[in-house]
Amino acid sequence: MSGPAGNTYDKYRTRNPLARLLMNGFLDAFDRLYDKVDPASVLEVGCGEGELSIRAWREGIRFRATDVSLDVLQEARKRAEIAGVDVAFTAASLEAMRESDASDLVICCEVLEHLEDPEVGLERLAAISRPWLLASVPREPVWRAMNVARGKYLGALGNTPGHVNHWSRAGFLRFVSSRFDIVETASPFPWTMVLARVRRDVGQA
Repeated sequence: MSGPAGNTYDKYRTRNPLARLLMNGFLDAFDRLYDKVDPASVLEVGCGEGELSIRAWREGIRFRATDVSLDVLQEARKRAEIAGVDVAFTAASLEAMRESDASDLVICCEVLEHLEDPEVGLERLAAISRPWLLASVPREPVWRAMNVARGKYLGALGNTPGHVNHWSRAGFLRFVSSRFDIVETASPFPWTMVLARVRRDVGQA
């Protein structure tokens, strides 16, 4: 099962100057890794309001996106319509993905830290990435330290609501490497982002 949805802060449209600077770094890294792949089909899991799907959409690519929240999917559809892009949004969790959902590239950004069992999530990603995965998580303990510095979530020692898994950069690379070959990494502060290719010995299991 997925963990709690956590906060609903729309980081992609924040007006806070520092937060915008950080998000611009995140999006630049995302663009750079995405441009390394030339997929015919893309699936984003945990798409939220759809900003990454809308950003990555290209004419001629079969583009699908899922989330567990019906409310954010409604917002995602609205934003996609305004942007004039064709993304098929459906309600589904990562754990519910099956091999029939496979795509050339799977995007999974800011999702794995919310899962009660991230190993199951990674196993599902290996089953549906044919062969590419683009994933990111908050970099710890930097993420929590930044929350404390700005006076947020002090009772939880800076832990963002809904974050039940915490990885350092090295820890996340080790985690992903259990099922994928990491092709390239990025470290947009304060995240860790990877472009990885599923290992043949696990991807078709």
